Amino acid sequence: MTTRPVPHVLSEFQDLSNRPDLGEFQVLAEDCPSRPVLDHVTGRWGTLIVLSLHDGPRRFSEIRRAVGGINDKALAQGLRHLERDGLVRRDASEGFPSRVEYRLTEVGAGMEARLREMVSYLYANMGEVLQAQAGYDAARPGAADGAVS
Repeated sequence: MTTRPVPHVLSEFQDLSNRPDLGEFQVLAEDCPSRPVLDHVTGRWGTLIVLSLHDGPRRFSEIRRAVGGINDKALAQGLRHLERDGLVRRDASEGFPSRVEYRLTEVGAGMEARLREMVSYLYANMGEVLQAQAGYDAARPGAADGAVS
């Protein structure tokens, strides 16, 4: 398996035309095929679904219990997107009753490791984040309810 190097600063994303190893992928371009995948992974539920599969395969109901607040429709849609994108594999056993499990693919496991790093970074900096939110909210009436304008 060949892995592509990951740019570490945003400026590297702005002009990737000089990076033949990345081919046609330019995430900031409107028509880049990586953008829908990025949306599936970083949307409202994608990251949480991927992280819930860290310890191995899980059934639908186990994922739903692990990801607080997600409903069946959102979970089913998220799993379909992640399966189509090659990050999650759906394994259905034959027999009655059938048993369906979801597991990370090799690409999905690599993505999960990076998402876990991102969450660890977030946790390590939550004091500053909460302080920034409090300052923002104090300076703007009504902002505390999430209404950012």
